[in-house]
Amino acid sequence: MEKSVTKTAATVDQAVAAALEELGCTKDEVTIEVINEGSQGGFLGVGRKDAEVKVTLNDAQTADAAEPEADDDTYYGDDENFEGDAVSEAEDAAVGFVAEVLSGIGIHGNMDSYREDDTIYISVSGSDCGAAIGRHGDTLEAISYMTNLIANKHSEDRVHVHLDVGGYRKHREQVIKSLADKAVYKVRKTGKKYVMEPMCPSERRMVHSYLQEVDGVSTHSEGEEPSRSVVVTPAEKTAEE
Repeated sequence: MEKSVTKTAATVDQAVAAALEELGCTKDEVTIEVINEGSQGGFLGVGRKDAEVKVTLNDAQTADAAEPEADDDTYYGDDENFEGDAVSEAEDAAVGFVAEVLSGIGIHGNMDSYREDDTIYISVSGSDCGAAIGRHGDTLEAISYMTNLIANKHSEDRVHVHLDVGGYRKHREQVIKSLADKAVYKVRKTGKKYVMEPMCPSERRMVHSYLQEVDGVSTHSEGEEPSRSVVVTPAEKTAEE
């Protein structure tokens, strides 16, 4: 059975590289079909089109390739059988904008995206993504904000873009939860409120959500941006957000 993958990226070479990585092979072992060479578009990537390629394992390699299990419903970034929402104009616009921004600052990583309900997930992986993350994630936060604006300009319904670059958000989420656990420990031990380190709005929301069901404490935010912090207090000393 023919085994092939279709990939999109800012350039044909990047799309081919992503496909080869997924297939676990080299150019000598595949046939490459360029579906769309892509276009740069205009200001801020409006009208930009990604390059799209179809990479197929040659007969000898296909025979050796393992067939996926029939009930495998794992999402692999561009699986046409994945039961998520169809690619929308908003997702295309969001992905195109992110690709344009990353290309502009010299980052050429692999990009995957999918949409579930009203959330568009975009993940960028690569060896040098630091410039798109910035100090304490401030650059990533700014790119995310702009990407949300672009996506919602192309959608009748409100959508949210969840952008992660280099796995930063996933790692940061673990750090935030650890800090929240420490805050709870301090509050329970001292009976006094605990002011966490300043965080961006998305990280503060993460703390509020994470501690919402924790017994004995409540949370609210204090201060002005960019020094606004989550305050964890004993439950009997609640304060409004």
